[in-house]
Amino acid sequence: MQEYRLKSAGRIDRSKPLNFSFNGQALQGYAGDTLASALLANGIKVIGRSFKLHRPRGIVAMGVEEPNALVQLGSGAATVPNLRATEIILYEGLQARSPRGWPSLHFDLAAVFDRCSSLLAAGFYYKTFMAPRKLWSVYEHVIRASAGWGKAPDSADPDHYEHINAHCDVLIAGAGPTGLMAALAAARSGARVILADEQSEMGGSLLSTAASAMASIDGQLATDWLEAILAELKGAPNVTLLPRTTVFGYHDHNFLTLSERCNISSDESSLGQSLYRARERLWRVRAKQVVLAQGAIERPLVFCNNDRPGIMLASAVSQCIQRYAVCPGRRAVVFTNNDSAYQTAIDLHQAGAAVAAIVDSRAEGAGAIHAEVERLGITVFRGHIVCDVDGASGLQEVAVAAWSGDRSKTVESSIKIACDLLAMSGGWSPSVHLHSQSGGKNRWNDELQCFVPDVAVQATRSAGAGNGAMDLQDCLLQGSQVGLAAAGDCGFAPIELAAPTTQTSPTHPIQALWRVPATQDADRCPRQFIDFQNDTSVADVRLALREGYRNIEHVKRYTALGFGTDQGKLGNINGMGVVAEILDQPIASIGTTTFRPAYTPVTFGLCAGVGVGQLFDPVRKTALHEWHESAGAEFEVVGQWLRPEYFPQAGETRPQAVARECLAVRSSLAILDASTLGKIRVEGPDAVEFLERLYTHSIANMKVGRCAYGILLGEDGMVKDDGVMARLDETSFYLTTTTGGAAQVLAWMESWLQTEWPELQVFLTSVTEQFSTIAVAGPNSRRLLQQLGCSISLTPEDFPFMTVRDAELAALPVQLFRVSFSGELAFEINIDSRFALHLWQLLMDAGEAWSITPYGTETMHVLRAEKGFFMVGQDTDGSVNPRDLGLHWMVRKDRDYLGKRSLSRADALRADRKQWVGLESLDSKTKVPEGAQLVVDPDVPTPVPMCGHVSSSYISACLDKPIALALVASGRERRGEILFAVSADGLRTAVKIVTPVFYDAHGERQNV
Repeated sequence: MQEYRLKSAGRIDRSKPLNFSFNGQALQGYAGDTLASALLANGIKVIGRSFKLHRPRGIVAMGVEEPNALVQLGSGAATVPNLRATEIILYEGLQARSPRGWPSLHFDLAAVFDRCSSLLAAGFYYKTFMAPRKLWSVYEHVIRASAGWGKAPDSADPDHYEHINAHCDVLIAGAGPTGLMAALAAARSGARVILADEQSEMGGSLLSTAASAMASIDGQLATDWLEAILAELKGAPNVTLLPRTTVFGYHDHNFLTLSERCNISSDESSLGQSLYRARERLWRVRAKQVVLAQGAIERPLVFCNNDRPGIMLASAVSQCIQRYAVCPGRRAVVFTNNDSAYQTAIDLHQAGAAVAAIVDSRAEGAGAIHAEVERLGITVFRGHIVCDVDGASGLQEVAVAAWSGDRSKTVESSIKIACDLLAMSGGWSPSVHLHSQSGGKNRWNDELQCFVPDVAVQATRSAGAGNGAMDLQDCLLQGSQVGLAAAGDCGFAPIELAAPTTQTSPTHPIQALWRVPATQDADRCPRQFIDFQNDTSVADVRLALREGYRNIEHVKRYTALGFGTDQGKLGNINGMGVVAEILDQPIASIGTTTFRPAYTPVTFGLCAGVGVGQLFDPVRKTALHEWHESAGAEFEVVGQWLRPEYFPQAGETRPQAVARECLAVRSSLAILDASTLGKIRVEGPDAVEFLERLYTHSIANMKVGRCAYGILLGEDGMVKDDGVMARLDETSFYLTTTTGGAAQVLAWMESWLQTEWPELQVFLTSVTEQFSTIAVAGPNSRRLLQQLGCSISLTPEDFPFMTVRDAELAALPVQLFRVSFSGELAFEINIDSRFALHLWQLLMDAGEAWSITPYGTETMHVLRAEKGFFMVGQDTDGSVNPRDLGLHWMVRKDRDYLGKRSLSRADALRADRKQWVGLESLDSKTKVPEGAQLVVDPDVPTPVPMCGHVSSSYISACLDKPIALALVASGRERRGEILFAVSADGLRTAVKIVTPVFYDAHGERQNV
């Protein structure tokens, strides 16, 4: 057990052993381990298989940039796919498995793809799976199955998630030495500070380098300095420390999003067990100033077979040794083009490993650290490169060649060195992701061979290694400077704070080495991997360039370079360097790909937040809801409102109840709760001008006390909403909207008023909840209101159709509208919602003489369909204009309004546009399914040309037959034509095109 675990050192707790399993194999680690470090301690080198070629892969890095070690964690509902083993904190009972490899990880039949890798070059899927079309579903199934990206749970997530909104003066991303100094400086200045770091412990590089154990900061051990700084920050009331928290998004106006992992820790037995703690927490932070101290990411070197298990980044090897007390190999070779990897050779030597050689591509050698390497007797091959390795499931040997520095020539492998570990370092790339997300630009630094932050466009500063400072002394200095500057910009008085001093040593410049020369041409050496996660090789990039993809964004999409969970953190700079060399251009001109949120992947649960079940979507109830419940109403949700759909009596089915309610409206008296209609008061000296710009009909000609039907168009000329408008006085109007469109229409109107026409003196007020609307309809509706002692005359002469009057009904003040959505004599009563239930009960009691019947939305839909009234959102879909609906008479020509110019487009005037028509089944028995497609001849060879679709379909009890409404190409000219309605299940119904008005075509019943 744990054969690669060191006897001492590290930051693990050896008193707390933890049992876990990987692919069913029982293993053991310690508290403080990650899953990755525990696997390495147990000698597990093959962690997964590659995406395309299914090559065996091991751990390369030890942070969020790790591309290979993606595992499936847990089981059942609590399973989580595609977690990086380097970020999973080990806990008792952890169960992990690799998502790829069948029948097993070590014997994967799909590894045959590696044998024919030349056939699977970049873009092969674009060229291979185009035909035959009938096999597309087969292709998709096979490709998805072979990709092996893990399995999502198929049941409800048992874990809990939280959202927190926070404000601070200074937000610091990264708690390495730079971030800690920035936090200390800002906190001592008095600023409110949030310090976030993605690791479980704060300290960054100080946790995993030899400097943390031996070097001094201000004359004390780095570990002691770290503990003192953290103790002060923890005790400061104006500081919030957030370990295990990734700043994953930098948005406009210094708004940042953070992901805190707070329920995966060493004291839990499994995922999903905590009832009270959140697994993850989303922080939404608005900061006055931001300090980006995310550090830098070490780059791999690109040589043949550089993806073999046992090849790791040099910094990852040092982290294993110093932080986790794991030496991942017994005989190692270090391959580098810069000085930083020399420390890894020293770490390996001190851990007891045999360091066979340091292979340095630079002929001039390293800086001051070279003396320490010589003192330890470690062989250094200057001006040499590792051009290839041997060992499929574990490194066995490296091939070393002398190199003249000419990257265009091949080399000859002359030295073979046996080893089981290769620590490589191709330099360092500052983490400029958040700076880029904020809108900032980057510039190329020739000295460091990397992109560094340039001009910032928001209140943000970059510092430390993330700003190109690779020396600890420089990091501490920049940290204190930006911390003080950020606090100063927040209005806090400057303080004196000297940066700690450390020992510095001269270094030798890095050498640009984007592709390591091989013993053969790059196109015949297809296994020089740039992007490990997507199997993107140098040959793939060269192919993309040959095929004309010269822009780096195009290269990315053609080759998948930088896709996946690491988002190019390891490979993108090397890829850009290869592109630059092939095109013979400076890498600065190639540029970077776009850095988008999230910096690292986030879960859907984190985005969703607290699970509230049915409360996820707010439920709105009218003032009459309790009465409807007591009457046994069946409800439906309309625009978040619970509206009665129908009122079944004992033993009635839904169709029977709807038929009874429809006949009650047509024959006697019925009552509807229409309170959910959107209601907007428009007032002000410029109210007429405002409404003239929005509605298609003339507003100025409306008389006080009159109502008008109005439609709103979008800027594209398509119907957006409709409703009744009433003019209350010269400068006041009352508008109604559809239930589902109420909030949208008000917001839309406010947007135009506030941003485009601010000169207009108009005030908009939503009164949807303030007033309830009760509609009474039917031949006896006038008698009902008279029975209750209406204070105004209700005769057709005194109160004609489409007028509004203030009145008293049963001594209650109301506003009466003489409008109808059923086509019958009807009145809509607006009353203060506080008195709505009382009035409703009075109406029900008084209406018993005429067998008053409450009716719901389904009945309302049938009644309006009989009259040929369309419903926005059901009979329109954003592509229907007023002419399509036969509303030519409502389209003014004398004034401009929103959407008018779009109605003059050639497309809007086409004679073959879909037009509003009615449909009748030829057998007068079959109800046409809503959504059915209309065709002339369903028996022609596929694809069958479609000429329209059914938007509404009902059984009319009044007409004793099914009716339907539809949109049909050139429909008004095709009345009498026979079509076929074909539904998704293949049902065919012969229908005839008729007028959309099935009942009372001249509107006589509503005018009586």
